[in-house]
Amino acid sequence: MMGNLTAEKNKKFELACVNIESLCDADRELGAIGADARGVKIMREKAVFRVVKVRDVPLRAANLLKQIFLSKGGEAAVSRGTAALAVESTDMLLMGTLAVFRAAIASMHEQPFGLRALSDELTDLLFA
Repeated sequence: MMGNLTAEKNKKFELACVNIESLCDADRELGAIGADARGVKIMREKAVFRVVKVRDVPLRAANLLKQIFLSKGGEAAVSRGTAALAVESTDMLLMGTLAVFRAAIASMHEQPFGLRALSDELTDLLFA
């Protein structure tokens, strides 16, 4: 039994980075490893990562948007002055998988400060 553990410990795996830019890429790569068709439907939006730049977001909206993205497993970068409430607006980088964006958009749709309109714009950009 000890010989098997040593062999497992010394095993080398073949690794490769996979660049998945679209849902078609995700479908192809998930299919190529033999994932179940139902599983592909569940996982495909989790395989595509996006970074969206949003310019001139009012401070109140930016702080709420950052909270939404963090709560959904994404990230939202803002200017340094945002946390100190020292700016009126900020450019933002919204980061996450398409699944994160879909969940964030659903939350944004119910929020004030222009986030409902932004949710519609993000939907058009990412899912149209």
